Amino acid sequence: MNNTEFILPAPPLPLTPAEEEKLRGRLSGFKGGYDEGYLRGRLAAMNARPEEVPPIRNIHVMYVASGKGYPYSPLDDAVLAALQKLTAQVTITDVRQNLMELAATQRPDLVLVLDGMDLELEQISLLRGLGIRTAIWLTDDPYYTDFTAKIVAHYDYVFTLERNCLDFYRGMGCPEVHYLPFAAHREHYQPTITRSAVQRDISFIGSAYWNRVTFFREIMPDLMTYNTVINGIWWDRLPEAPLYGERIEIGKWMSPVETAMTYSGSKIVINLHRSHIDEVVNNNTLMIPAASPNPRTFEIAASGTLQLSDARDDLGSFYKVGEEIDTFASPQELMEKIRYYLTHEEERRSMVLRAFERTLKDHTYTKRLDQMLNIIYR
Repeated sequence: MNNTEFILPAPPLPLTPAEEEKLRGRLSGFKGGYDEGYLRGRLAAMNARPEEVPPIRNIHVMYVASGKGYPYSPLDDAVLAALQKLTAQVTITDVRQNLMELAATQRPDLVLVLDGMDLELEQISLLRGLGIRTAIWLTDDPYYTDFTAKIVAHYDYVFTLERNCLDFYRGMGCPEVHYLPFAAHREHYQPTITRSAVQRDISFIGSAYWNRVTFFREIMPDLMTYNTVINGIWWDRLPEAPLYGERIEIGKWMSPVETAMTYSGSKIVINLHRSHIDEVVNNNTLMIPAASPNPRTFEIAASGTLQLSDARDDLGSFYKVGEEIDTFASPQELMEKIRYYLTHEEERRSMVLRAFERTLKDHTYTKRLDQMLNIIYR
């Protein structure tokens, strides 16, 4: 990344072995601090660039929020903020309201529903009867396809964040099914520019689905030799959790801003997707496999840190593996990659910058909602 040399005034000679070791430590510390400052400066410069926003569309969108509260409410914030940049007028409501009554007075051109699991489908049929276009953006594919299969045919446009659900919904007679993953909401996820209050080698933030518990159990002793912290609900499922005290935080939902600060203050963030096979929490009777990246993929990259993700088939469509992020296929490979990147700091920082730049260019909610509107109004 740079070839800066740190030269201290020559100390009195000769040096004892202890003095030599101390001097080497000082030099290493100075260079490490300089390089970290350089990284934060580059991230700050890129983050300060204004986002290019397409021309505003002269349309009125009624946005129907999920109505589920946290953790869906940050998604509502992201979608609403993007729509307000891209369209002439936005009316916000949620699934608990009378959409027909509101539409009769507001006369929107498009009704966009997030999630839609708790929305009375009769309202969508009545809206379509008024000539209003309707679209739904599904939030949890393929994990709840037993439920989504019952609602998708009621909409003009179906957007899914899972590539493997395209043929499933098309096979149900939906004429307009499109692949549109989530993204990074820049107001929530951005790098910490100054020295972060969080200082970790490795972080994982997420619920303790059983595939994650099984995965981490295999490497927990090695993983926790580093400054590693795990946050999320259900981690009392991990039998060894009490051994690590506060380094495994159980039962807490972290806000997006707190999550971003934690990501940014970590040298490496692990992204381990949930499994499409989980009889306890999933409703995916057909066992549709997941090939697409989760929203966390983009949020980690937007926070200015190195991401190690379990390999998913479509991940390479969004980031260059080995250049912008890296992947693992087993617990052992994850540990190998952790050891590598913690001892190859310049390579780690270069990947951080490339992933951050790619995210700002291609993976914001403004980009995603513009893609959606281009499809609906093509």
